[in-house]
Amino acid sequence: MLGVPFHEVVETFSSYGGNGHSYEKFRRFSPTGLVPCLKDGDLLVWDSLAICEHIAEAYPAAWPQNKSARVWARSATAEMHSGFQALRTQCPMNCSPQAPLAVIDTELSKDLARIVELWENGLQSFAGPFLAGNRFTTVDAFFAPVAIRIHHYQLPVSVPCQAWIARILALPALQKWIDAARREIEPPR
Repeated sequence: MLGVPFHEVVETFSSYGGNGHSYEKFRRFSPTGLVPCLKDGDLLVWDSLAICEHIAEAYPAAWPQNKSARVWARSATAEMHSGFQALRTQCPMNCSPQAPLAVIDTELSKDLARIVELWENGLQSFAGPFLAGNRFTTVDAFFAPVAIRIHHYQLPVSVPCQAWIARILALPALQKWIDAARREIEPPR
């Protein structure tokens, strides 16, 4: 979305071989055995939030220019980075359409209520159409996987949140990312 040049190296997750199979494979390039991991010359950045902060040093447009929006966006991004465990557990990230979730338990309901509260706050406070103002920033990038989950699992959110999800899912860059993810093939067993 920012036009940052990069070279992507695709490493597929392994759903076979038991727990830790992808971990050992990913440890070859990531000290945590997790993705994403960014190599920038001699620098290695192995956490998604740290990657965004690193990018923002060279591309300040990664965060909103308005200080209030920037503070809110950083807080919301950090909350996404460390929270919403019920959503993550019950609605695994998958770019292919999923069956609607049959049951929404108390913990997932709490996550969804907080997401709605957070998104509506951003959209109202900073006059949209994106979460922290009139352009796509890091906070939108961090919540794009949540938009995919809500859309694919058909989770209930408010009309303003549904409109933001539709806007995000219609972005050509996100469509390209989703299409690429759907084309990834698991290695043979």
